[in-house]
Formats: sequence, C-alpha cells, structure tokens
Amino acid sequence: MFVRFVGFVSERVPRWLYRVSLMMKPQVVFVLGGPGAGKGTQCSKIIENYNYTHLSAGDLLRAERAREGSECGQLIANYIKEGKIVPVEITIDLLKQAMEETMKKDEKKFRFLIDGFPRNEDNLQGWNSVMDGKADVKFVLFFDCTNEVCIDRCLERGKSSGRTDDNRESLQKRIQTYLQSTRPIIDLYQTQGKVRTVDASRSVDEVFTDVKTILDKEG
Repeated sequence: MFVRFVGFVSERVPRWLYRVSLMMKPQVVFVLGGPGAGKGTQCSKIIENYNYTHLSAGDLLRAERAREGSECGQLIANYIKEGKIVPVEITIDLLKQAMEETMKKDEKKFRFLIDGFPRNEDNLQGWNSVMDGKADVKFVLFFDCTNEVCIDRCLERGKSSGRTDDNRESLQKRIQTYLQSTRPIIDLYQTQGKVRTVDASRSVDEVFTDVKTILDKEG
C-alpha cells in the first residue's frame, strides 16, 4: 500500500515508485484487421497527430528475441523457428513492460495503440487474466477490408517488403487464420459496444479521415 502525505513523500517509498503509483492506468486501443488492411500505416498517422504510443506485439517479440541477455529470447526464437505461437504470457509481459517504461519516462503518455493483438481467444484470456484492473481497453479500432483487397495489397507490398509471407498461398492461410481466430474476438467486443469500424478498402487519407473522426469523438 502506498502512503501519500500532503507536502512530502514518505521516505519508505522510492520517489519514482511513488510517481508511478499515482499514474493513470494505461488507456488502450486494440487495433485489429486482416493482413493488408492498413493497420500499421494508420497507426503511424495516428501517432503523428495524436498523443498515442504505438506498440506492435510482433515487433516487441522480435526485438526481445534479438536483445542481448534476454531471458526468453532463445525461447521466442525457437517458437518462431518452429512456426508456433509464442506463449501469451511472454507477449503480454512485453506489452505491459513497454507501457510501464513509456509512462515512467513521460506520465502524460498513457494512451496506447496495441496493433495486431489480441489475435485469438488465448490472447484475450491471457490479457484479461494478467491486465484486469491494470489497464483500460477503451475500444477496438477495426479496419474492415475484403479478402480480395487485402490479398492484392499484400502481393503489391511483397514486391518490395522482402516478407516471405506476402505470397498468395501464405496469404490465403493467414486470412483463414484471421477469420477463424481474430474475427470472433472482434465480434465479442462488438457485443460489448466497444468496436469502432472503419472501411479500410479506400485510400490511406480517406481512411484516416474516418479514424480522426473516431478519435476526436472518443477523446
């Protein structure tokens, strides 16, 4: 229990820990959509115009895998090498750590875009188990796009991205995984009134116009 005194801080409580204890809980927006829906592009535009921090679960895992001295780097590498999903506890721990470090550096940065998470029911259950009461999920920003548009965009991206999974065969599998695993999560949040849907089949600027309308309304 943290003790707050008017005018001074108890010597038993480190000052940095005292500050963290008084911070707001992270305010989270989950960013979901199929492969090629433009999640990353729109997140980049959001952080240019709004006080959000963009966290990509995939990027955090890759960075931890490469970090020298990482306790779970080799484990992450082994899972990725074998094409398995990294244990949800590791992913959530990295997200939680990234949010805490960001807020510790600047207590005004408490709004986060979490891109590509939760991808499935296991992700969602893990988040609810670990983060219940520690972060507020404000809403889900859902970039809705037809499968055909997603595939065409990824194939075009694959010409320059170097990503081995930007080919038609891999994309068909990724879309099936998205439809079977991620769409039910979106549908669940929809029943809670927490989904804000954007037609992502249009141009980047047209899509961002709708995104701005949502963010301006949500505050």
